[in-house]
Amino acid sequence: MTWPRQAECRVYLPNKPKPYLMAHRGNRVACPENTLAAFRRALGDGADIIETDLHVTADGEFVCIHDATVDRTTDGSGPVAGMTLAQLKALSASYGRPEFAAERIPALAELAALLPADVALAIELKTDRFLWPDVVYRLVKQLTALGVRGRTVVLSFSLARVQAVAAVAPDIPIGWITLSSPWPRRGPQLLGPFWPLLLLNPLYVALAHRRGQFVAPLDPLPDRRVPFFVRLGCDAILTDNPAATAEALRRAGAR
Repeated sequence: MTWPRQAECRVYLPNKPKPYLMAHRGNRVACPENTLAAFRRALGDGADIIETDLHVTADGEFVCIHDATVDRTTDGSGPVAGMTLAQLKALSASYGRPEFAAERIPALAELAALLPADVALAIELKTDRFLWPDVVYRLVKQLTALGVRGRTVVLSFSLARVQAVAAVAPDIPIGWITLSSPWPRRGPQLLGPFWPLLLLNPLYVALAHRRGQFVAPLDPLPDRRVPFFVRLGCDAILTDNPAATAEALRRAGAR
């Protein structure tokens, strides 16, 4: 699998058809989000890309959780940045679902260990600590050691965060998510426009492709719009429920 630079940014997964199936926080319909259970379920559903959120603990570990606090998704409370990995691991990440009481907040290394060689990793950087050079260096070093650097893309609503990664590791593609811009922005290799922006500008995908950019609309519940995304030529479909979206892709003739 290759992630070429800006001029030729074609995200290529051998033997997998586009649009790729991107599991948003794993399968967060069947399982608590951003848990190993959710990631395993998404892989079983046929996800081509696993998307997760990344925070940094008090002792500098990278963990998969969306919020800046543990309050919503665990039985604990308080900021992620104020807790060590051991303290976080003492919490249940069941999101209030008793059958998942044993689930814990995963470290990035635990997610990487699950990934088959032909599945990519999309990491959304959720904190400005990813503006700190030492944090970025450690992230890049860990991605390299885990063997997933060559199939990882870093994402954010903050262009500065992903640019900080690009400054250290220009081979790692960066993605920019937007809720407001109906025009493809130059620079990032991947673009994640909020899906109504594609209604405002149906040429968005074609314009991005002319620059070699990859488009994955921000639409966690995409099934009704899958035929529209397929017609536009979107490169990946983000989804909370990869099993249901895989079926929608089959109905649209894209699988």
